[in-house]
Amino acid sequence: MVSLPSLLVIIPMHPEQLSELQSHFDVIYRPSHHPTPEGWGPEGERARFVLTNGSRGMNAAELAHLPNVELIGALGAGYENLDVAAMRSRNIVAVNGAGANAPTVADQGFALLLAAMRRIPEYDAACRKGVWRDALPMQPGVSGKKLGIVGLGAVGRQFAKRGEGFDMTIGYRNRTRRDDLPAHYRYFDNVLALAEWADILVVTAPGGAQTHHMVNAQVLQALGKDGFLVNLGRGSVVDTAALAEALRNGTIAGAGLDVYEGEPSPPAALIDLQNIVLSPHLAGRSPEAEAATIAMFLENTRRYQAGEAVLTPL
Repeated sequence: MVSLPSLLVIIPMHPEQLSELQSHFDVIYRPSHHPTPEGWGPEGERARFVLTNGSRGMNAAELAHLPNVELIGALGAGYENLDVAAMRSRNIVAVNGAGANAPTVADQGFALLLAAMRRIPEYDAACRKGVWRDALPMQPGVSGKKLGIVGLGAVGRQFAKRGEGFDMTIGYRNRTRRDDLPAHYRYFDNVLALAEWADILVVTAPGGAQTHHMVNAQVLQALGKDGFLVNLGRGSVVDTAALAEALRNGTIAGAGLDVYEGEPSPPAALIDLQNIVLSPHLAGRSPEAEAATIAMFLENTRRYQAGEAVLTPL
């Protein structure tokens, strides 16, 4: 009987996901939201593959306890807490799940946008209390607005497609101008200019030092009193204190967040505000999305073991 290669899984997973992985690997399941400086003992020493995600990551100190690892995968698109340089120095292949859950993330993001702009949670609570519409504020429509997207990767493209279905005009900020986009997509070379133009600013950019607090008080001021913010990227991209002040003071009209600083703890500065809708970093989670991300990881590892090029190298 051929022995299965060892896979160290350091993020929480559903039983169905683990079962799928166990059909391909000898799975060592050690989930944790935080780095493990002491390592994993003999189990870590025999691991050839590792599965993590961008929030949990994998640092150089942990890599030191994995002498035989060959490939490390981030289950989603994010990889901001993976020490990719340390992996490359040891010729460890690093991959992610770019694009696999993008449709589900965009679905959730558009739901947050609709809920925030139309104040669905507030209207729902009022209806349950017997409050009729005449006593409630009238909210703007979503269709026809100017949609600015910060980071036009897989999720951004999916969000833009949904925006087009609402007759929105699309603008975007990316590290570089993209040549594979419809001609009517408008490129902006900085976030401030994009915010000044947009009615709705959607963040799908990754985390990390380069994007830390990219959406700050100045950007929120530029978005304006009728503007709405949606963050689907990483919590660190938006300055939480500046956002809380902007929402309280009416600098912007509202926001919808699936990600926030200090996860998994609730965002204390935001939870008492009525003009924000929150979800606990689950935009990428659905049966379809999880099946797609696992399938991508399995395909990457299959290709690696077959000596083929991986699909999503970092």
